[in-house]
Amino acid sequence: MMEEADKGVLDLRGLKCPLPALLARKALAKAPPGTVLTVLADDPLAAVDIPHMCHTHGHSLDGSVQAEGYRIFTVRRGPAAGLPADSPPATGAG
Repeated sequence: MMEEADKGVLDLRGLKCPLPALLARKALAKAPPGTVLTVLADDPLAAVDIPHMCHTHGHSLDGSVQAEGYRIFTVRRGPAAGLPADSPPATGAG
C-alpha cells in the first residue's frame, strides 16, 4: 500500500473493507472543498463502500473505472465533508 493523498492519489491496494472507504474519507476531510482525489483499491467491496461514503458524506463520485486487478475512483470533495448529504449543518444552539 502506498498513500500519496498530498499528490491527489491514494493507493489503497491491498487493504480490505472497510479501510479503503475510511482512509479515503479521512484524506478528503483534510482537503479543501472541490479537491479531486484518485483512489486505487483492489478490494471488491470498495466498489460499494466508496460510492456509499461519497453519497453519505456529501462528496461526488466523478468516475469509477475497472483496471487490471483494481478499481480507480475519482472523488471530488464536497462543500461540507463529514456531514451526511441530507443533514443540516450544526448551529451550535442547543
